[in-house]
Amino acid sequence: MNNSIHLMTSLQYWSPAGGFGLNTNLLETNLINLTVVIGVLIYFGKGVLSTLLSNRKEAILSTIRDAEERYQEATKQLEEARERLNQAKVKADEIHRNGIDQIERAKKELIQAANEDSKRLEESKNATLRFEEQRAIEKIRQQVSRLAMNRALQMLNNRLNLDSNLHERIIDYHIGWLIESHNYS
Repeated sequence: MNNSIHLMTSLQYWSPAGGFGLNTNLLETNLINLTVVIGVLIYFGKGVLSTLLSNRKEAILSTIRDAEERYQEATKQLEEARERLNQAKVKADEIHRNGIDQIERAKKELIQAANEDSKRLEESKNATLRFEEQRAIEKIRQQVSRLAMNRALQMLNNRLNLDSNLHERIIDYHIGWLIESHNYS
């Protein structure tokens, strides 16, 4: 600031008498000085200011274009993500339906296998019962046969003991019959 005051006072000494000069009295020259300063600023600052404003305008426009491009890209990515989400939902539904179908098939197969096993077990049980029944019948037959034989032998022994003469006569008859049949041969 001291330099600008010094510059102004030195211009006053160099100006010719009655010519153009700078008045350093602030109260008298304030409006004129301000007008000159503003005029100089507008004249020299106009280009700088318009360049700054132009650069700022270009920076804002560039930022807006970048933001729009990012918005477009984000919108595109959002649509792609929605598409993938829909595909994933379709795939999940398909997997769910396949899982339910597989469960139903497995359930039917298990029921069918259980029914077949039940039938086989029933047939095996029936075969075992028939076998055991046949075995029991066979044992009873054997016991009845043995008892009948024992009773028949007892009856025969009782009769033979009672009638020993009959027994001797039967033996004699058969011996005689054998001799005769042997003689004729």
